[in-house]
This record gives sequence, C-alpha cells and structure tokens, in this order.
Amino acid sequence: MADWLSPAEWDALRLSLRVSFWATLVSLPFGLLTAHALARWRFPGHGLLNGLVHLPLVLPPVVTGYLLLLTFGRRGWMGQWLDQWFGIVFAFRWTGAVLAAAIMAFPLMVRAIRLSIEAVDPRLEQAAGTLGASPPWVWATVTLPLILPGVIAGAVLAFAKAMGEFGATITFVSNIPGQTQTLPSAIYTFLQVPGGEASAARLVMISVVVAMSALVASEWLARRAMRRVQGR
Repeated sequence: MADWLSPAEWDALRLSLRVSFWATLVSLPFGLLTAHALARWRFPGHGLLNGLVHLPLVLPPVVTGYLLLLTFGRRGWMGQWLDQWFGIVFAFRWTGAVLAAAIMAFPLMVRAIRLSIEAVDPRLEQAAGTLGASPPWVWATVTLPLILPGVIAGAVLAFAKAMGEFGATITFVSNIPGQTQTLPSAIYTFLQVPGGEASAARLVMISVVVAMSALVASEWLARRAMRRVQGR
C-alpha cells in the first residue's frame, strides 16, 4: 500500500487510523456507562441525557466543531484551563481531531451497546444477585459476556464513523497536512487542486471499503448478540 499511495495520501490514512483508534478507545468506557444508564436506570434528566448523547447526530457537524472550538480552543473556558494547568491543547492538534471524532461517533456506539443491554433479560442479572454476587460482579460475569458482540459492534461503528468524520474536525482543528489532515480532509484538498482526482479516488476507495466492512461486521455481530441472548 505504501507504493500504491503517495506520501501525502499515506500520511492522511495513517493519521485517520490513529485518530479513529484513540477516539474509539477513549470513548468506549464512557459509552458503556452511558448505555447502561440509559438502558437500566431511571432518574431525573434521563430524557435530557438521551437527547444530549444523540445531539451530534442531528446537529450540523460544523456546528459541533464550532462549539468544540468555543469550549476547548485556547481561549475557550475549558481549553484555556486545560492549557494553563495541564499543558493540554486540543485546537489545531491531532488530539483535537480525536476529541471531535469521538463526540461525533459516540451516539452510534451508545445506541449499539444500549440495544444489546436492553436485549438481556434482567432476570438473569437478578438471579445472579440472589446468589450473593455484587452488582459489579454480576455486570462483569453475566451482563458483559452477553452484550460483548454488541459492544464490539458499537466500537466498530464508532471507528468507521471516526474515519469518515469531516465537518466537526476541519472546523475544530483545521486541515494541516501531516498534523490534522485526515482522510476526508485530504479528499477535499485533492479535489481542490488540478490533477488531484486520482489521489482523491484512491482515498475514496479506501473510505468505502472501511465503511462497508464496518457495516457488515456490525450487522453480523448484532445478529450474533441476539442469538446469544436468546440462547440459540
């Protein structure tokens, strides 16, 4: 692949894989907690939390990126505090691309995991509890094994979404070659310059393959999770 792609194309692909991996890994614990809260708990603000989780799906990605810039930019209330006390900078850095991709992919991850949790019969968890198992142990030994295919499916979908994220990323971290230029940003750039159509086409092909593979894998894992819960 290194011979098939130019150095600029390879840099964009490598950065996209890096951003998508960290976006998925960092958001997974929060996705598990949020999905469990939405599926199993009833509390004031349940609907508000559900709305906030899914908000990136309905907001224009550019709006999400602008809100991230206002919040986590160097002059943003959170970004200024992180920079001053911890030296952490998100705006116009690859770490900012991770943050933007994670937020945009988070709803897909939570939805897949939540559906898996809701498919588990609560009586199985209650039965384990009556045998003396603590709630964390019940979750780790009963719930998690049953929802694991759904968790993997959610992670795969989030990874694919992060690979294709463009609007929020380019608004928050710009389009800097070798630093914040991911696959979608590189495709956009190549389409703006004469003779860049071939490079754009190669990257589009890679994007389609990744997206289709993620969708197929997610569907297969979701069906497997359902069969496992139903004991087939």
